[in-house]
This record gives sequence, structure tokens and C-alpha cells, in this order.
Amino acid sequence: MSVSDWQTFISQTDKRMADLRTGIPGVTKGFHEVARSAIKPGVLDSKTKELIALAIGIAARCDGCLAYHSKAAAKYGASREEIMETIGVAVYMGGGPSMIYGAEALAAYDTFSGNRQDET
Repeated sequence: MSVSDWQTFISQTDKRMADLRTGIPGVTKGFHEVARSAIKPGVLDSKTKELIALAIGIAARCDGCLAYHSKAAAKYGASREEIMETIGVAVYMGGGPSMIYGAEALAAYDTFSGNRQDET
């Protein structure tokens, strides 16, 4: 899947996740706690943890992961160069499909960081 409008994609996904929270509140509350605890600063800072999550999302070919983790990486101050290196590691681990999803992750990051490049 190629997402052309990351803002709309994340908005739609947020709405779908809200429906899911209503249907399975215990599971979603537990998942939220896992996510919050995993990203909380420790030996690794939150930015580094979001970059790791983004790399895994690329290798796993998860559009939602690209959206949420690129947005969070931008929020935590990740630079475009850090995103590029993260994509490089994901490609190393995930091969050709990660190249395609890496390009999508970069487009998502550019959207959420305000670093918009040519989106043709």
C-alpha cells in the first residue's frame, strides 16, 4: 500500500483505533501501557526507541507503524539524516521490500516533521 496523504491516513487510523478501544478495552488498554512503557526514556532515549520501532515497522511492512513512529520520531527531534540511517538498517534487515517501505517511511517523516520534499 502506498499512502499519499499521511495526515489523512493517521486520522482515519485514529478513528478505527477508537472503535477498537470500545470493542476490546482491556486489550487496547494493555497494549497502550506496553507502548508507553517501551518508549519511556531509560538507557535509550525515546527518540532512539522510536527509530528502532520505525525500522521494525519498515521491515514488517506496516503502514500504520510508519505513520505513528515517523510522527513520534519527528516529535522527539529525529533528524532526516537519522531517519535515512534508520531506513538503511531496515533495508539491511528486510531486503528489497524494506527499500519500498523505507521510501514510504521517509515520506511520512517529511509530512510530520514539516520537511516536505517533492511528493511526486
